[in-house]
Amino acid sequence: MDDTQVSGLVGIGELARRSGVSVRTIRFYCDEGILETRRSAGGHRMFDGDSAVERLMLVRRLRALGLGLGSIGEVLRGQKSLDEAVAVESARLDEEFRALAWRRASVRAVQVAAPGERGARLALLAAAQDGEAVHEGLVRFWRQVLTPVGRREVDGWVEWNVPEPPVDPSVDEVVAYAELAALVGDPQMNSIVRQQLLRSQPESIRDVGAHYAEVGDVMADVVPLVSAGVRPRGGGELDRFVDAHARARGERDSPLFRERMLADATDTNHRIHRYWALTQRFVGTRITVGRAHDWVYRALARDAYGT
Repeated sequence: MDDTQVSGLVGIGELARRSGVSVRTIRFYCDEGILETRRSAGGHRMFDGDSAVERLMLVRRLRALGLGLGSIGEVLRGQKSLDEAVAVESARLDEEFRALAWRRASVRAVQVAAPGERGARLALLAAAQDGEAVHEGLVRFWRQVLTPVGRREVDGWVEWNVPEPPVDPSVDEVVAYAELAALVGDPQMNSIVRQQLLRSQPESIRDVGAHYAEVGDVMADVVPLVSAGVRPRGGGELDRFVDAHARARGERDSPLFRERMLADATDTNHRIHRYWALTQRFVGTRITVGRAHDWVYRALARDAYGT
């Protein structure tokens, strides 16, 4: 028995035999700093037999889980725990699954479309290839609309009213979510939505941020009415809504002012209705600000015109 075997060191061939890992792969791991090695007097790679086999087994198992050599090296060097490395890989797989699920639904959506509709559907979905990217676009749109509002308030507004992309979308869901992206991509949509939220003559509002906050408080009280199926009506909520708009412009509530609030209203615009109808599909029973504003608009129209 030579000195290397007495000391517990083995050559690369013996290590390959014990571990079942090829000599070529072991050399690669050595070059990448994954496997520690020593040099014999003759310049040959030598390894601590037991620890090297154990290390190679761990590398093989982690590779089988899909971890890259970078993450494996961090685990072996103690820079990252095994739990942390596995958590990172799990998150990566979740993201990859979402992307593949979105692509699968998109392909199927084109496949099941009527021949005369496939061109339009392909264009719609090609412009919304990733659910997360679409969501970012929706958030960006509303942040632009709500520019005068404080960031904290906007964050809460976005969380309540902007739907997350479905993790495993159906054909109908991927088409609906892509249509949301197309709607906010309409150059006129920003002004249409701002008109719904600020009503006529928005330039006369003295403090838009404070006005948004006050109207938001009214909407919070309207939401339970919508949820309970209460029909639009005059009274406290509507009066507070009109009063907030009047005071924001330095005016007082009056029948004439209420008629002016309805002038050039965009509440009946088909794009507004389509946007909030699509959004409702993803938020379930939650009442969006769009539905709350629609309730108030109908209450105002009934009060002003008796409709």
